[in-house]
Amino acid sequence: MSRTPLIAIVDDDASVCEAIQGLVEASGFAAEAFSSAEEFLQSERLNETACLITDVQLPGMSGLQLQNHLGVSGSRIPIIVVTAFPGDDRQALAAGAICFLRKPVVKEDLLTCIHLALDQRHSGEFR
Repeated sequence: MSRTPLIAIVDDDASVCEAIQGLVEASGFAAEAFSSAEEFLQSERLNETACLITDVQLPGMSGLQLQNHLGVSGSRIPIIVVTAFPGDDRQALAAGAICFLRKPVVKEDLLTCIHLALDQRHSGEFR
């Protein structure tokens, strides 16, 4: 089993998934992209995920619903929420998201959020 942290990316825009996945992998992490919340929840990678990056606007279950579902199920996966639409930040952060980023995502901001999420996960500070 790999010790490289797995970063899961959930976004229905394939070009966004590819861009974020490429950045994450180039930064030394393992990454896997999913086109929907349901696909991520049904994947075998759910329990291996060290950090989740999710879009808010998704077909079916939204990113905020995914965040809520994971929280209710007791999951301790740190979540970074991204969106092109303003107004979702308070809800995401109130529900425990580590970071909330607006698209287009700035590379340095995303990497800072990933490191923050992984540091909190490893130190046990994550709610």
